[in-house]
Amino acid sequence: MSLYRFGSALLGAALLAAPLALPAPAMAQANEQFVPSFSYRTGPFGPNGTPFADGFADYFKMINARDGGINGVRITLEECETAYNTDRGVECYERLKAKGPTGATAIVPLSTGITYALIERTAQDKIPMLTSGYGRSDGSDGRVFPWMFTLPATYYSQMDAILQFIKSKEGTLKGKKISYIYHDSAVGKEPLPVIQRLAKEQGFELSEFPVPNPGVEQKAIWLRIGRQIRPNYVIMWGWGVMNPTAITEAAAVGFPRDKFIGVWWAGSEQDVTPPGDAAKGYLAANFHGTGKDYKFMRDIENTVLKGGQGTGESKHVGTVLYNRGAINAAMVVEAVRTAQERYGNKPMTGEQVRWGFENLNLNTQRLAAMGFEGFMPPLRTSCADHEGGGVVRIQQWDGKKWGWVSDWIEPNRPMLREMYEAGSAQYAKEKNTQPRDCARQS
Repeated sequence: MSLYRFGSALLGAALLAAPLALPAPAMAQANEQFVPSFSYRTGPFGPNGTPFADGFADYFKMINARDGGINGVRITLEECETAYNTDRGVECYERLKAKGPTGATAIVPLSTGITYALIERTAQDKIPMLTSGYGRSDGSDGRVFPWMFTLPATYYSQMDAILQFIKSKEGTLKGKKISYIYHDSAVGKEPLPVIQRLAKEQGFELSEFPVPNPGVEQKAIWLRIGRQIRPNYVIMWGWGVMNPTAITEAAAVGFPRDKFIGVWWAGSEQDVTPPGDAAKGYLAANFHGTGKDYKFMRDIENTVLKGGQGTGESKHVGTVLYNRGAINAAMVVEAVRTAQERYGNKPMTGEQVRWGFENLNLNTQRLAAMGFEGFMPPLRTSCADHEGGGVVRIQQWDGKKWGWVSDWIEPNRPMLREMYEAGSAQYAKEKNTQPRDCARQS
């Protein structure tokens, strides 16, 4: 069974009217692993969601074409358009959660808002949820959030790493001025506890600027940043049109782009291409490689793209968000593969896949076998630690491509773990739940 094809109706008006899966797979076979794809190819964030969905699909196609599936179990995918809307994301979840011979393998919501809406639902339905680089950072505490996985890094880890990078350039944070401009939603508010805490502990002056959705009204903010505050650095937690708007406004007031660092959702080609030369020197965080020079990317090229089976436009292949879709798909594949080592080479249930996510050991040998050598650092999860890595790297746009300007930065794990546990304890208290005893887990 082929994974699926896209029709020309993908971007049509009908797609805007209701969440559609395109198209539904044929009748599920007994030896298939079903994966839902929560996509947004429409709406204000469509230009960002499209390459992610393409990379997510093409990686699964490659696994089917190259390996015959995961140890002989073929992957089927059904895409459901959310338009980055929380209500539609919940509708997609309810419609797709029970599909396939064993139900949904894992949920990749691709939205902080949808993540929050599905926390209790996925736990009740016993389906693991992968939120790579977004969602609740304290979801890393697997004792309280046994069905949520934040690997390989969270917003908390990223904020700490960005501030470490700034400190390495400035020598100290004490007495420095840092402005934080953020999407005024759960996305931008999530890392506030980290930057506010470190501002007090490390003695830098913090100014905060929430930006209303969609993020095109920033002129007054940048006039204040560029003419009044004049910070040493600006950190931005943006998404969609907010990002190129901010880069353009920064250039207009003369703020140096090499002192301007974006979240990894503000570090794609979609963010830096519209501003043109104004984006040169702009910095952003990342948790994986860019470009095509990796074995798994060559495998996608040889088994999927050359045969005309690519999901979307070829221009997206190797871009930041295409590669991010691929790494998310790879984490799902490796969780299933790990679960099969315990439960046998057959379609895995959500509970079995959760065990796989909790026992991932992507060491250098396994990453090389995956074709991920040089693409991401090793990570290892456990019952208590659902982040598994947390390391972050800083990249810079030279006008044509992204290049690294830092090594992998190790976040302050003791501090972050303390914050994760404080947040998860509050959640457990609110929900009147008892944390798992990971010492009893096998």
